[in-house]
Amino acid sequence: MEMKGEYKIPASREKVWDALNDADVLRECIPGAKSLEKISDTEMKATVEAKVGPVKAAFTGQVTLSNINPPNGYTITGESKGGVAGFAKGGADVSLVEDGPDATVLTYVAKAQVGGKLAQIGGRLVDATAKQMADQFFTAFAEKLGGGSAPAAEPAPATAPATGDIGQEAVAADVEKDPEVTAEAIEERLEVAAGRGVLGGPYVWGLLALLAVIVLIYIFR
Repeated sequence: MEMKGEYKIPASREKVWDALNDADVLRECIPGAKSLEKISDTEMKATVEAKVGPVKAAFTGQVTLSNINPPNGYTITGESKGGVAGFAKGGADVSLVEDGPDATVLTYVAKAQVGGKLAQIGGRLVDATAKQMADQFFTAFAEKLGGGSAPAAEPAPATAPATGDIGQEAVAADVEKDPEVTAEAIEERLEVAAGRGVLGGPYVWGLLALLAVIVLIYIFR
């Protein structure tokens, strides 16, 4: 699984760097984040909560920074665990480039491995939903730093549908077509698909929480 994106933030590079290292700012902007704890200068733990249908669950993840070059960027690696719902682990290279005195372009290239129930859902749906959650984060992040415009990003890479993924791929296609779709709307569409039996049952209940942690692993400290 691979993601990449480019976002323009209406703030100076130093301000963006400081905000990416501020646990309070990240907690306020990450969808579903309930806590962010700084363990050391290079490590952080997160708890993300999600409710899908009747089930509400919390998932934990931990990330580590390396190749730190303030305010230019860093490499981030991490792992999240969601019990029977599955796990995610991977890393990303993040860079910040000035775009004038009051704007910064943030780019990232990330790779991750998913397992458990999450791996059964289908790569295209995972990519599309994680991409939407990243967009939601950066929209909130940009507004918090500069009250500016929504981020621009490269589209999530497409993955060929697998056998049995028809329901998942239909939801993914809807997500890709509608840039304004919310996490709640995705939940509803997944529940409808699950009700038809095309998603295989209750393992979808932990999907969005795990995706939120994946986004955390990819981009944030």
